Amino acid sequence: MKILLLGKNGQLGYELAKQLPAIAQLVALGREELDLTDLHAVAQAVQAHQPDVIINAAAYTAVDNAETDQVNCYLINAAAPSILASEAKKIGALLIHYSTDYVFDGSKTSPYEPSDTPNPINYYGYSKLMGEEGIKYSGSDYLIFRTSWVYHPDYGNNFYRTMQRLAKEREVLNIVADQHGIPNDARDLAADTVKLLQQPLAALKSTSGIYHLTAGLEAQTTWYDFAKTIIDAMPEKVCRQINPIPTSSYPTTAKRPMWSVMLSVMPS
Repeated sequence: MKILLLGKNGQLGYELAKQLPAIAQLVALGREELDLTDLHAVAQAVQAHQPDVIINAAAYTAVDNAETDQVNCYLINAAAPSILASEAKKIGALLIHYSTDYVFDGSKTSPYEPSDTPNPINYYGYSKLMGEEGIKYSGSDYLIFRTSWVYHPDYGNNFYRTMQRLAKEREVLNIVADQHGIPNDARDLAADTVKLLQQPLAALKSTSGIYHLTAGLEAQTTWYDFAKTIIDAMPEKVCRQINPIPTSSYPTTAKRPMWSVMLSVMPS
């Protein structure tokens, strides 16, 4: 099996690039090798490599910047995945694509299911939803995995590593305590993907659809509680106090859903 991986330098892509060679011939591309805003180049990459599986772990993830950098955000999160799906259909490949909890508005109080109606409240979420729609209507075989609050304890820029850094610099931290979600370790997301790919491709193609890939409801938390868990486990820190604050006390350019807990539902 030959796999074409896009986004090899992101948190999830980094882990996939480490784990996938155990089960497949891997071609891994990052921003340096493939500019996802160049849609012609995206199509050419698929045709040049002729993979059995395309895994798109690339995304525009700067949620606040997306509000003003809408063109690049749309090209990377919506247009490029749509092209990947169209090219996948041409060569009979399976497309695996990762989406986000931010396709939901956060108005629900029970876990979101894949069948729930999306209603993004920021441009990042909108662009990811448009990526999902483009893939759905391409006619390709695809698996879309929505996940949330992705982090890697040893790699990249993320909440986990930011909290560790700030805990070594500041005695007091104020962390938002009224946004609820499920943190997901990129290493686990990659491992779940690799495990899934050990099934026959024909079987996976027969389960085309949108799924939720998360650590499970028992991992549900808030940014405040997640920060406390991270910092409490640190042997060395200067932080002595973590204060819970409401979202209203930490304004951001883009709105965030207050509740984005998703029920993990995977192909069976």
